[in-house]
Amino acid sequence: MDDALVLELCRRAFTTSLLVSGPLLLTILVVGLAASILQAMTQVQEATLAFLPKLLAAGVVLAIGGGWMLQHLLLFTGQLFADFRMLAR
Repeated sequence: MDDALVLELCRRAFTTSLLVSGPLLLTILVVGLAASILQAMTQVQEATLAFLPKLLAAGVVLAIGGGWMLQHLLLFTGQLFADFRMLAR
């Protein structure tokens, strides 16, 4: 196994992880920021007011984009196993 192949596998793994986790993390970031601004404006410091909207937003993103995320993960896994088979020869 040469260095170029290892770097390519790492690049694809990093790209896939960013592609799959990006929409979920970005949504949680935006909802959390909005909840924090709302808490600061109203001076209501309740932990569930920050947690519950983020949880609901994550559920919505997973319900909408979960199939797409799973498809990308399955494609990456299939390519990874194909590369391992090629290396074994």
